[in-house]
Amino acid sequence: MSDWRPRLIASDMDGTLLRSDDTVSAATVAELERWRADGVPVVLATGRPPRWMHRVREVLRFGTAVCCNGAVLLDLERFEILHEEPVHPDVLRSVTNELRRHQPDTWFAVEYGLEFRHEPIYRPRWDVNAPGVEVATLEEMITNPVAKLLARHEHLPRDEFVRLVEEIVGDRATVTHSGPDALAEISAAGVTKASGLARVAADHGIGPEDVVVFGDMPNDIAAFEWVRAAGGRAVAMAHAHPGLLAVATDVTVGNDEDGVAAFLDTL
Repeated sequence: MSDWRPRLIASDMDGTLLRSDDTVSAATVAELERWRADGVPVVLATGRPPRWMHRVREVLRFGTAVCCNGAVLLDLERFEILHEEPVHPDVLRSVTNELRRHQPDTWFAVEYGLEFRHEPIYRPRWDVNAPGVEVATLEEMITNPVAKLLARHEHLPRDEFVRLVEEIVGDRATVTHSGPDALAEISAAGVTKASGLARVAADHGIGPEDVVVFGDMPNDIAAFEWVRAAGGRAVAMAHAHPGLLAVATDVTVGNDEDGVAAFLDTL
């Protein structure tokens, strides 16, 4: 595959494109701009909601972002939501009721795309005084469709909690995780980074065989499998989760060493 060349570049953000200080290096920006100038679309594929895209938009003001693990497509230049695949209230009610019955110390929050709501006892790991953030009861939060349901546990180990959530949710929704905490990210059934990227790629007339995807966590697995099965490139960061390394076609250096740019330069 030494002469293989992508027609679309897709990259996760945290732990992949972004350095540990939450910045995109000048070298990475220059590399992405070089490919974009050559007609190759650059797509961000992240678990982040649109409201967390303002800072990266200051650096990368082009292309589409696949947000909320595939549930929301965002036009970065216009900062406009193009498409949504939400979890509907009937699913939210049944899933949250059963999770809390099996594990009473499960606390919930929801992403609406541009707004965030969390239960009073839910402990976010970031500034909760940001615009669009409010405290609400579970009943209030699940009245309307949501881009992503978050279930957190403060005491169980991460993998144990995520497995429990997967077992309880079953095929009613898609469960993944992307950090060190016992935090399960729940999207509509069939919604993953792969489904979001497939929609963007199709809009460009591009198939998965011509896509390179970069990532580091389990919420990237579906996208890796999507491109790998077709002959595309699935590139894991050196520090990636073992589950993602197992389905990667390639491995690059870490995010603090500009692994995305380093790999693209070899192509």
